[in-house]
Amino acid sequence: MAKNDHYQKLENMYLKAPCSEFYNPKIKINKGAAEIIIPIRQDFFHAAGATHGSVYFKAMDEAAYFAVNSLVDDAFVLTVNFNIQIIRPIVTGKMKAVGRVVYHSRNHYFAESIVSDSKGREIGRGHGNYVKSAIPLTEEIGYKSK
Repeated sequence: MAKNDHYQKLENMYLKAPCSEFYNPKIKINKGAAEIIIPIRQDFFHAAGATHGSVYFKAMDEAAYFAVNSLVDDAFVLTVNFNIQIIRPIVTGKMKAVGRVVYHSRNHYFAESIVSDSKGREIGRGHGNYVKSAIPLTEEIGYKSK
């Protein structure tokens, strides 16, 4: 079965975004769910030698975000708020965030993410609210097939 065209276009949009290129992430989107994998590098570290919380936030928010946008095929979704809890540090391997939509109405979405290390240990979790914007999904913002 061919991959859903909408999901593929969202994946391409994510990977081509200037703020994503630095992290060299991977993404997989399905209906109401998304997975972001970021290989950990030392240039992500804070002064104490572990990955900075901004990388946790990026992975978790984006996994939840794309889980939501998988359900919206005509507009860009916006993050209203996103709260995170960091449980343990990560210094090597890969960070994997898995997001899923927990609730949605016509224009409001609530999603959560759990992030784990290469050993499968949970290292953080987050949740947030998202809304459908007036920004259409178009090729101009990178929403296109390869």
